[in-house]
Amino acid sequence: MDAPNVVDIFAGCGGFGFGFAERGFRIGHAVESFRTSLETYVANVPVGEPHLGDVRTQEYAKMGRPDVLIGGPPCEAFTVANADRRRNPLDRLYTDPVGSLTLQYAKVVKELQPRVFVMENVPPIMEGPLEAELRTIFARQGYPSIHFNRLQAEDHGTPSHRDRVFISNVVISPPKVARRVTVEEAIADLQSLDVEIPNHEEVPMRGKRGQRMREMEEGDSLYRYRAADGRMHGAFTRLKADELAPTVKGLGRFIHPVEDRLLTAREHARLMGYPDDFVFHGSKNEQMNMIGESVPPPLSLAIAGEVRKALDMRG
Repeated sequence: MDAPNVVDIFAGCGGFGFGFAERGFRIGHAVESFRTSLETYVANVPVGEPHLGDVRTQEYAKMGRPDVLIGGPPCEAFTVANADRRRNPLDRLYTDPVGSLTLQYAKVVKELQPRVFVMENVPPIMEGPLEAELRTIFARQGYPSIHFNRLQAEDHGTPSHRDRVFISNVVISPPKVARRVTVEEAIADLQSLDVEIPNHEEVPMRGKRGQRMREMEEGDSLYRYRAADGRMHGAFTRLKADELAPTVKGLGRFIHPVEDRLLTAREHARLMGYPDDFVFHGSKNEQMNMIGESVPPPLSLAIAGEVRKALDMRG
């Protein structure tokens, strides 16, 4: 089967689409509402028709039936990192405006009827009655059998921890790498800010925060907050050189394990497994957010390989 066709919605900066393009898929359409993300996508991932706008207003009938639909609707309504998420799990899906975008993904599945769909989100999207509800929703769209494929990005070559679920009508279980990549292995060659590489500019942290940073040991966090799961989470954490990085987040920042400075956008991208020729557009904050909100390329590559196998088996 040659060049299966992909539609990518909630496309972001292209981390998910990148893996499919690298595996020989053709990205026919990519839909994204944030201009800078779409500009980054188009600059790095071959795409037939990029669409800037709300996923709810697209003319999907004109796109034709794709082989594959991918995408990751926003996770803020479900993640435990959001201390203000709604207490009732079903309210997160039906009454939270952001969470309800997951329902929009299901509507697009119904309209396009892809041979395979893969929707990325955080594991709490399966919490309580949500898993059964999502099974019912996708059954109504014509997909009575779906799988909640839970994958750890670090098991597939990403130098940071990332626990995600990929809801699909096929089993996605790629082989794991033999060993995990540490922070030092990922960014040691970027220690000098004089390295000429895209998106590798200093992110200043001065004043009292800068002074506190210089006193921190590996693993210490500048701030701590209580999340929705009741646990304390760290922010502005000094990384441990010989371990995986914690989860790279859109609003998160890391401190270099050796130098007294924040990591650059390129170093964050390295921790997500992006190649150095993947160039991010926009301001430093926009770059960081795009990186932290994306699917790591090593993981998208692994998933794309599994989807290709599923398509080949179906003929």
